[in-house]
Amino acid sequence: MANSPDLKGSSFTLSVLHLSDNPLSDTLSYLKEKISQAPSFFSSAPIVLNITKVTQEIDFSMLKAGVMDSGMVPVAVIGCKDRRTENLAKESGLAVMSGSAPVKQPTQKMVPAKVIRTPVRSGQQVYAANSDLIILNHVSAGAEVIADGSIHIHGTLRGRAIAGASGQKEARIICNDLQAELVSIAGNYWLSDQIETNYWQQKVMLSMESDVLKFEILNI
Repeated sequence: MANSPDLKGSSFTLSVLHLSDNPLSDTLSYLKEKISQAPSFFSSAPIVLNITKVTQEIDFSMLKAGVMDSGMVPVAVIGCKDRRTENLAKESGLAVMSGSAPVKQPTQKMVPAKVIRTPVRSGQQVYAANSDLIILNHVSAGAEVIADGSIHIHGTLRGRAIAGASGQKEARIICNDLQAELVSIAGNYWLSDQIETNYWQQKVMLSMESDVLKFEILNI
């Protein structure tokens, strides 16, 4: 029997841009600045636009074009307060999402941890699907390590570490020396300039509490 198309439900972790009530130009300038700090992480990445805090009318065509010009791909709007706003968003080619109920993450069967013994060099990407990732060496600037579970780095983390890539908020990032360009758990990320200096070059554990990244120095 020939294969036929199939439509199934799924879930993905997406970045969300929360707009303020400031001019769109301010929002787009902010977005471009953040992307410039980790361009490979955000390049062509889908993004949802949350307009809950916006009270003025939005030029969705301008917003969409500005986000695309920054290098990301706007896919949907959330937080529309009335049908007219929904229609304007749809006319610009954006989907309209409802934020009334969170998406339940599917249960995935975890597999044994992926272990990497060699350094992860600049430009390399290592991904541990449905498992934890253990790096027994350093992660260089410009490198990226990703896991659906937790990430353990026994050396220095200078590149990007993305744990809970499929949405697992219980994931952790542990490293012996934090000098990261970016750290992320379940889509929530901090860039290097957001990390407080007292955690820099320390042995730390990152976790998620109330959808906020928590840093903890490990004195062991």
